[in-house]
Amino acid sequence: MSIQSVEEMNALKAAADAVAIALREMQAFAKPGLSTKQIDEYGYEILRSFGANPAPKKDYNFPGWTCISVNHEACHGIPADHKILQEGDLVNIDVSAELDGFYADNGGSFILGEDHQNLQPLVDASREILHLALANITHGVKISALGGFIEKQARQRGFQVIRNICGHGIGRKLHESPNEIPCYRDFFIRERFRKNAVVAIETFISTGARYVYEEEDGWTLSTDDNSFVAQHEHTIVVTDDQPIILTSENGI
Repeated sequence: MSIQSVEEMNALKAAADAVAIALREMQAFAKPGLSTKQIDEYGYEILRSFGANPAPKKDYNFPGWTCISVNHEACHGIPADHKILQEGDLVNIDVSAELDGFYADNGGSFILGEDHQNLQPLVDASREILHLALANITHGVKISALGGFIEKQARQRGFQVIRNICGHGIGRKLHESPNEIPCYRDFFIRERFRKNAVVAIETFISTGARYVYEEEDGWTLSTDDNSFVAQHEHTIVVTDDQPIILTSENGI
């Protein structure tokens, strides 16, 4: 969507605060021995305290309130009682919600406890590249150019980007135009970022894989070569200068 009024901006910020705070608190709550279902239920209670509706369930009937992916799962992981978190796991929590007709989306990967698998550099790269990418978004910038920038930054750090999952427009729906904001330079995408547009920018940084594949559950997207993937995401408003990061409350 394109912001048309102060009222719309305030409504979007309210939705963004709900998902950002839920994400922050879910990350703090997570610990070895908990199931991803327990963390999901905890996040749901936080969202409901804001009056927010979890978007995956509302819009797509996803079998969970949030998406929680572990290790080789890149995104859309289904929270489950049998998925018990272990020390050193790479965990990604992606929270999206609707509040009073407005949507926001926010995600972040982290290492649970001690980094047994030496994955902190991957997590740091995903977070750092997201913020570098955000600093390059302004009115008129080509979406494909941003993707090229993200991929170049990943390769300079010895990583790859996932090419078949990406960021997107957001606002009145969870997924809006522009439909694809990839992490690589896709020359077929000719759109540019426009002032007042609301978009969810995501980095999907991998230790090796360039594509992910759907699991038998019909939702979870995972690598097929045991690569790890870290993701970070902010919902922003494009301006003539630096973007407004709506989901800044999570501290990512």
